[in-house]
Amino acid sequence: MLLLHCSMSYLLLLLPFNSWTQKLPTRDEELFQMQIQDKTFFHDSSVIPDGAEISSYLFRETPKRFFFVVEEDNTPLAVTVTPCDAPLEWKLSLQELPEESSGESSGEPEPLEQQKQQIINEEGTELFSYRGNDVEYFVSSSSPSGLYQLELLSTEKDTYFKVYATTTPESDQPYPELPYDPRVDVTSLGRTTVTLAWKPSPTASLLKQPMQYCVVINKEHNFKSLCAVEAKQNIDDAFMMAPKPGLDFSPFDFAHFGFSSNSNFGKERNFLKSSSKFGRHIYSKPKADLEKICIGNKNIFTVSELKPDTQYYFDIFAVNVNTNMSTAYVGTFARTKEEAKQKTIDLKDGKVTDVFIKRKGSKFLRFAPVSSHQKVTFFVHSCLDAVQIQVRRDGKLLLSQNVEGVRQFQLRGKPKAKYLIRLKGNKKGASMLKILATTRPNKQSFPSLPEDTRIKAFDKLRTCSSVTVAWLGTQERNKFCIYRKEVDDNYNEEQKKREQNQCLGPDMRKKSEKVLCKYFHSQNLQKAVTTETIKGLQPGKSYLLDVYVIGHGGHSVKYQSKLVKTRKFC
Repeated sequence: MLLLHCSMSYLLLLLPFNSWTQKLPTRDEELFQMQIQDKTFFHDSSVIPDGAEISSYLFRETPKRFFFVVEEDNTPLAVTVTPCDAPLEWKLSLQELPEESSGESSGEPEPLEQQKQQIINEEGTELFSYRGNDVEYFVSSSSPSGLYQLELLSTEKDTYFKVYATTTPESDQPYPELPYDPRVDVTSLGRTTVTLAWKPSPTASLLKQPMQYCVVINKEHNFKSLCAVEAKQNIDDAFMMAPKPGLDFSPFDFAHFGFSSNSNFGKERNFLKSSSKFGRHIYSKPKADLEKICIGNKNIFTVSELKPDTQYYFDIFAVNVNTNMSTAYVGTFARTKEEAKQKTIDLKDGKVTDVFIKRKGSKFLRFAPVSSHQKVTFFVHSCLDAVQIQVRRDGKLLLSQNVEGVRQFQLRGKPKAKYLIRLKGNKKGASMLKILATTRPNKQSFPSLPEDTRIKAFDKLRTCSSVTVAWLGTQERNKFCIYRKEVDDNYNEEQKKREQNQCLGPDMRKKSEKVLCKYFHSQNLQKAVTTETIKGLQPGKSYLLDVYVIGHGGHSVKYQSKLVKTRKFC
């Protein structure tokens, strides 16, 4: 039976000087429940009932002392201190209890102040000391009776910690037991995944206690306790409302530790989502670079969505579901595999190259002109959605732009320069494009295009057998071919979008769909417009119209498709 006490005077008040063996508090469950509900009983005291874990707060460079009494000789004793967030210095010492009487013939007990002074003046015998951030234990199978003092100090910063003490360590076993091999093994390693495996805790198999495992992933270091993880997660929000120095603070104020107000003590000590002394709940936003996942009683787990070529640290914690107390396995770390090195495609001067890019993927191309050049021109034709192009010359970034449709980029040349082109797809889906690099821009394979590549239909000129459309041209003379295809009445924009691959040329169309081809241009861009009436259509039918512009090198670009419908009655 243990008593921990911050206030020495109150300790002596609780223990009447005519009897050092009063039961405070008892392990009798009913009496214990009555005691913890009476908060005046614990006022201004740090009490750990025998076999319970408490949490407390430390201010930097301000030591805190706890006291407990072991009443009988040859009593088993176990004390566990768990640092959270910062290393601790702590020591455990023993002081003999004062005699019940002074023995000066009067038989009267010594005054209270004399007993208090006697205890304070005695330094006691140091039993154990530790400095660090490990979960450390003091265990004795046979401890003498006496007053035990636990003194803790944090030299780095304000922090909190946990203390557990018991006189029945063999039967309690609140912390899950580790297997004979407590290491976490990496069984599979990929670019974005790591598979972990560990041996199950005997607590679940032998003691039949409910268990779950929690996996912690971060990029900084391994953790030695679960409360250290939670301290890191909640770094922006206090684990509890930190007490102010000099104010009345009782670590056994149960609101600080998530105890429910009913009698189900210990069944739900959810102090990770702590409530303040004033009843205001504090919900902390987890740190983005630290993740905790509780996975039940499985002892194999695959972590996914990791970054390639990145080192991660992995920790496993066995958690007793009944007590919410945990034990750390020996953590591990691993570096994910590098991204597969992409094959670089060589571009030949003046030759069009087709490129396919997977969703969210990228491709690398290299252009190394064989002769000196003053300028280099890149023509890029994005067949579907927009793609991003980056061009570096000898490692220096010269260009970074998104490309839709056909774009031309002209860059200053440099003798013996080498160009690296990175093409990056988008999140919507796969990308297709054509690219041409040349040091002779006058010899183009790509046709020039107007800014607006829509086809306009004139509703008033629509008949039962014809439609009239118009489209824009450029100052350069190009060849335009128009095609038609009958479609169902329920043909919609989504179906039209699937057919918007601008890189598919007229050679992929049926000859029966061809309407005509013609050349036109105008030096005045406002007059670079052509119209065409498409005849021979059926009444009340829907048609998909496509216009292709064909360059001097034979490369074609499709305008935006247009859905039209003839009149049903004329």
